[in-house]
Amino acid sequence: MPASSRAVASPQVVSIYDFRPLARRRLPRAVFDYLDGGADAEITLRENCRAFDDILFRPRCAVSFSECGLKTSVLGFDLSFPAMLAPVGYSRLMHPGGEVAAASAAGQAGTGYILSTISGHALERVRAASAGPVFYQLYLMGGRGAAEAVIERAQKAGCSGLVVTIDTPVAGLRERDFRNGVKELLGTNPLAMIPFLPDVLSRPGWLIGFLRDGGVPKLANVVIPGKGPMEMVDVGAALAASAVKWDDLRWIREMWRGPIVVKGVLTGEDARRAVDEGAAAVSVSNHGGRQLDSVRPSIRALPEVVAAVNGQIEVWMDGGVRRGSDIVKALCLGARAVLCGRAYAYALSAAGEAGVSRALEILRADVERTLRLLGCPSVAELDRSYVEIPASWST
Repeated sequence: MPASSRAVASPQVVSIYDFRPLARRRLPRAVFDYLDGGADAEITLRENCRAFDDILFRPRCAVSFSECGLKTSVLGFDLSFPAMLAPVGYSRLMHPGGEVAAASAAGQAGTGYILSTISGHALERVRAASAGPVFYQLYLMGGRGAAEAVIERAQKAGCSGLVVTIDTPVAGLRERDFRNGVKELLGTNPLAMIPFLPDVLSRPGWLIGFLRDGGVPKLANVVIPGKGPMEMVDVGAALAASAVKWDDLRWIREMWRGPIVVKGVLTGEDARRAVDEGAAAVSVSNHGGRQLDSVRPSIRALPEVVAAVNGQIEVWMDGGVRRGSDIVKALCLGARAVLCGRAYAYALSAAGEAGVSRALEILRADVERTLRLLGCPSVAELDRSYVEIPASWST
């Protein structure tokens, strides 16, 4: 067994929560807090995880079955179990393998991967690394010309669908990033970097890998006509200048020959609008608590969105998933599949591809164990009768 795999094997890593201290130990504070933090007071960040505790199981006992059906499909693509890897920006700063390593691990596990626009590796490399479905998450950064170019590249590379994120008219106020000098460290002014360098230098293992990988990468998938790939430091301003509007879905749909998923939906109103605009699926998401703070946790918004679409399109969910039991709870409330972000990003940061593979192994085993303890023979048979939710969620 390779050293990277041994480092995340049991008993060192038993649950997803065990990856977080390993990531914190390896990463500089600026990188770790970018991954770990949320917007403003981080209320939604905390509630995303805590809200799962409000959902209680209602098991069927004295039930036994030899096979446990974990397989499902999303938009016609088969998955080994109902969880995919969510788009996580700046993954290449967390580990040089970044998006390529995560996509490879997802493919080997028989599930899907969603590549962030804010990625350091070219989408063609990421698509080639995975044996499973790879979706491209689209921001309109760099303007319509840059977006049209990357849509064409995604089509040629064989991406399975576009995931259009609608909850970023501006970047949320992530206070940790300001305190840690993220903008300064990504920039080119050495004097501005100086106050923040001691923490970076205190993580020599990460620093050596970062420098060998070429330092701060450019955004390989945001190529501005006449200028080339966008610098990572320009992301905040680029997001503010490229907010997605419902009208944009029309020209995107004309260009893209495949399914479109609308990510960032928290209300029935937006869910119905996505249906009207031709979306094949919506993802119930508050951006991991990184945009507007004090919105509902994703799992609490899920029932409203499921009711609003009324079976017309698929409903995915992301936010706060740390255990297989969280995945099962989301499926009971009507999600077709769940997206995991920090759950694998901590693992990527700790041990690269081996970490992501271990995280997926843990989640898959969690889902199967939860189904067996519930007395439910397959994910396809999960429904509201297996859970109890607070009465306040219906008001």
